[in-house]
Amino acid sequence: MELKPIDIARKLDVGTSALRHYEEWGIVPKAVRKPNGYRVYTEEHEAYFLCIRAMYHGFGMTTVRKIMPMIQKNNFTEALWEVNAIQADLFLRKQQATQALDILKPENMQRFLDKRNKEWYSIGEVEKEIEVPASTLRHWEKEELIKPIRDPESGYRMYNHEDIHRLLIIKTVQSSVYLLDSVREVLEKINQHSLSEARKITMDSLAYMDYQIEQQLRGAHFLYKLIELLKEKVN
Repeated sequence: MELKPIDIARKLDVGTSALRHYEEWGIVPKAVRKPNGYRVYTEEHEAYFLCIRAMYHGFGMTTVRKIMPMIQKNNFTEALWEVNAIQADLFLRKQQATQALDILKPENMQRFLDKRNKEWYSIGEVEKEIEVPASTLRHWEKEELIKPIRDPESGYRMYNHEDIHRLLIIKTVQSSVYLLDSVREVLEKINQHSLSEARKITMDSLAYMDYQIEQQLRGAHFLYKLIELLKEKVN
């Protein structure tokens, strides 16, 4: 069955230029050309295009561009494991965000701080207290998310309760959103006595993850259909 680019583009609600880009990127097989140079697509091409558009919303184009060449080489199982790894990562992020929401309850945050009765902590002690590597603490400092004072004699970093409180918020929010700019936005709005903004960001992240898992399953469905079509051709 021959299909015109415009027919597929309308079905996917994209421009024909997008179809050409997909072909140039090597994520769909090359189209057959007529003597006049016009592209002719087949049922197989349509399945590729449908799969790409479906997977884009749940997995992003970077993943699509990684998986589609595997599919063209009939490395179906390898592609499926790549998809599985991304879904497993989303599940982990969901768990982290759920835990973050619990940590950000004011009573839980206060309980955590009440158990820390020292006035000052070294970077090594903070690393153990909030389970964040020292390298990450130094990176957050470089990004100006935190600014510990320095011991005037040794020059070592010194963290107080307020710093630990702030670091715990950074750690918790970043586990949900993974973007330092989003963390910075939260910190600009938040103060020591209000965690509502951090909780809102985390809840929004959880809601987006619920949407994302639906889109990933939809994308995986179209990927499975494409694989089944290609397996029939091989057999």
